[in-house]
Amino acid sequence: MCGIIAFYQKSPLKLESQKSIIESSLKKMSHRGPDESHIYQSSDFSKGLGHTRLSIIDPSFGAQPFLWEDLQWIHNGEIYNHAHFREEEFKSLFDQSDLSLSDSAIIGPLYKKYGTDFVSKLDGVFSIVILDGDKIIAARDPLGVKPLFYGFDDEERMWFASEMKALSSHCREIHTFPPGTLYTSDEGFIRYYEPQWFESKEALGPFTLQDKDQIKELLRDKLVTATKKRLMTDVPLGALLSGGLDSSLVAAIAARELKKTGKRLTTFSVGLKAGTHDLLSAAKVAEFIGSDHKEIIFDVEEGISLLRTMITLLETFDVTTIRASTPMFIMSKVIRDLGYKVVLSGEGADEIFGGYLYFSHAPSADEFQKECVRRIKRLHTSDLLRADRSTMGASVEARVPFLDKAFLDVAMSIDPSLKMIRREEGRCEKWILRSSFSEESLIPDEILWRQKEQFSDGVGYSWVDGLKEYAESIISDADFSKREELFPYLTPTTKEAFLYRKIFSEVHPHGDIAKQAKRWIPKWQDYDVDPSGRANDSHTSTYHPLEKLEA
Repeated sequence: MCGIIAFYQKSPLKLESQKSIIESSLKKMSHRGPDESHIYQSSDFSKGLGHTRLSIIDPSFGAQPFLWEDLQWIHNGEIYNHAHFREEEFKSLFDQSDLSLSDSAIIGPLYKKYGTDFVSKLDGVFSIVILDGDKIIAARDPLGVKPLFYGFDDEERMWFASEMKALSSHCREIHTFPPGTLYTSDEGFIRYYEPQWFESKEALGPFTLQDKDQIKELLRDKLVTATKKRLMTDVPLGALLSGGLDSSLVAAIAARELKKTGKRLTTFSVGLKAGTHDLLSAAKVAEFIGSDHKEIIFDVEEGISLLRTMITLLETFDVTTIRASTPMFIMSKVIRDLGYKVVLSGEGADEIFGGYLYFSHAPSADEFQKECVRRIKRLHTSDLLRADRSTMGASVEARVPFLDKAFLDVAMSIDPSLKMIRREEGRCEKWILRSSFSEESLIPDEILWRQKEQFSDGVGYSWVDGLKEYAESIISDADFSKREELFPYLTPTTKEAFLYRKIFSEVHPHGDIAKQAKRWIPKWQDYDVDPSGRANDSHTSTYHPLEKLEA
């Protein structure tokens, strides 16, 4: 993982070195790659690349930008099938060249052989920029696990960067690079990832998976495979463990696989104090799977002191994202201090399976499926944004097995009626996923059937309550009454939201950065009251007894 920046002039108004801008931009993203930093510019200064590296694969020889034959490229992410291409299609090339063993090194040869079709052959997460003579090619992974933005300066240069703050000082306009999209200077933006379920007109079927036993077997197989491939690393790896279903399944699979090689998984959890929901549950899972478990404790005051830092890192003012990102960032700093650079995480399952409590109010299977698709499409603006910025803000890489393409293809082919929350039938949220592992003994039953807690709630209810109280104490009624005048775009509806928006406008004055922000809004729940799962009327302390749940 790393931070990248690039620029390109198709019809240059002025040719001059951009090194100083690249250097200053990379410094703004130094948290993404503290290990080393390098720059390339063409001899006529019409294009250039910059890279700041967090070394994961081939740490000693994976420096970027890569320069090979007549190509130059940079990459942020992980390519999980790089060994296949290295050992099969390009074995002689890598045997004879001095190209790095880094997963990123395979990108140039793949592009050389397949042209822009190379991007569909990649199994992984990525933001990529390739310079090919007088052409530039840029691409972002299917769901936007890794961030990418683009902008234009006054000299009509086009810029690309991992974070908007790297563009804000010199670009007059800034935009989000769409996930699942390729850009070429010849053809513009081209969508390359378009699964059948992705468009609303196709989202509702026909669904190919309706047999429960087949679904369960496929989900188990694909999640195990997705987790195993994400164990690829040349540096220490751990797993985030909230004690909820998703992170527990991932950690349990990883622990089992590492045990086969004589290694022990290290897991991490965070909470306000001993005895909070997540810490108690995580400890039970850790003991069950035999991980070396670390608890990180923070307090409300520490979290509040980090709000400006978090909003600077996140580049959003969304309430849910800021609430959840702060404890995740605190945990990530400790993880890095302990020597870990890579962690597994459980993002994506709630969107895929309708796991948020508000899904219990879905009026039909069609509406349930449409909302799943909507949430997946917006993941890069919410949970994936949080996961990337909170971990990379502390120079740690997060990997998300639930968003593996093969797993997603199976999960989104399931008849949505089998995903729906039907408590009268004993079906809680993510019932089909839970049932898939009910006979595996991977995690304790009480965790397998634990009710969904949004991360910002699970660390301790007083965290969110403390944020609300703090906002009430420093935002006056007079200031709050001016919210529509001050913030006409996505006007804040609470004093907590107003506080975050006020800080945001101070640390990110470029108007286009605010335009990229999206709010995490539960569809069948009153957002103006609170977007928290705890505010949903289906939130309870326990489930139905296990014997009432379908096996």
